[in-house]
Amino acid sequence: MIVDLPDTTVSKIARSLVSVREEGGAVALGRVLTLVIATTHGLEEEAIEAANDASREHPMRVIVLIANGEGDAKLDAQIRVGGDAGASEVIVLRASGAAAGNAEGLITGLLLPDAPVVAWWPDFPPADPSTSPIGAIAARRITDAATKPYQKDRLSLLGQTYAPGDTDLAWTRLTHWREQLAAVLDQPPYEEITAVEVIGSGTSPSTALLAAWLRLKLEVPVTWRYADPADWAHGIQLVRLTRASGVIELARRDDVNATLTQPGQPSHDVVLPRRTLRECLAEELRRLDPDLLYGRVITEGWKLLGPHVS
Repeated sequence: MIVDLPDTTVSKIARSLVSVREEGGAVALGRVLTLVIATTHGLEEEAIEAANDASREHPMRVIVLIANGEGDAKLDAQIRVGGDAGASEVIVLRASGAAAGNAEGLITGLLLPDAPVVAWWPDFPPADPSTSPIGAIAARRITDAATKPYQKDRLSLLGQTYAPGDTDLAWTRLTHWREQLAAVLDQPPYEEITAVEVIGSGTSPSTALLAAWLRLKLEVPVTWRYADPADWAHGIQLVRLTRASGVIELARRDDVNATLTQPGQPSHDVVLPRRTLRECLAEELRRLDPDLLYGRVITEGWKLLGPHVS
């Protein structure tokens, strides 16, 4: 069910939401959090689709805010429940002019009572998420360094403004890589790693974050570089770990498979699929406490890493 509310107010939206639930039989019981998505026009449907998919694991209320400071002061809204909202209820707010200037005021009247708030900026996050109007009321704040604005110092800025509760989807995309590399090092021979090399696409901030994680955890020199775009598609492509008995290499072959090579053992295939937006969002919503490891990687690990090799 979709209900359009043109030229409305927050109080009218709240009353309409109650009415929609009563008439349609949808209830707010079981909602575990409120997800606030602050995005730009044209990208909202992809974000809503990912949130709807993730809501099957985390029933929630989704508030989508699309603010444009230009034009006349106006607030249009849309309520989606039932099949149009997965296991969530979605409220889309389109604010323009002066109505777009008070993001916190637009959001607070629609939050679920006594439920944690998670803020997500699919693109163009604030310079300091934790002190922004929406970030200040959120227990977790999700950004994505792989989306606009494309800045070379984006990860450095994330480290400078990091506050407990911050995370980034470029880090979430590393989960399977970190699991696979940790599993390899948990097997004999238990030799120290003496050097590390990480190669990935120049459009992949995950490459740098993986290098920073390895530098922090292994406490050895890490060389990281961006591959020739003609050679690789996108994302992380190769990790080499050097130790006394030889080199361990985990290399991506395509969007699903990678090859693991170890000294004295035959090479074998590893399933290492590229993660979808829905998978990454669902993972981040599983925890509402600060991701302390991410915090150490984006601050301590990043400072230890040093610049990439040209």
